[in-house]
Amino acid sequence: MSIAKTIEITASSEKSFDDAIRLGVAKASETLDHITGAWVMDQSVTVDKGKVTAYSVRMKLTFVLK
Repeated sequence: MSIAKTIEITASSEKSFDDAIRLGVAKASETLDHITGAWVMDQSVTVDKGKVTAYSVRMKLTFVLK
């Protein structure tokens, strides 16, 4: 039997939503073992003077407790 836990994180990137997802999962992996999935719940951008300057994602990560 295994038990999984889900946490919510927010990550951002100056490049893209895809990069924000990768950075968030990579950073979480530094302290969490056995991440099995991510669900992107929300995406947003920061705009400055009519230009997109940052991409943010809010996501839930699932990891198995051993």
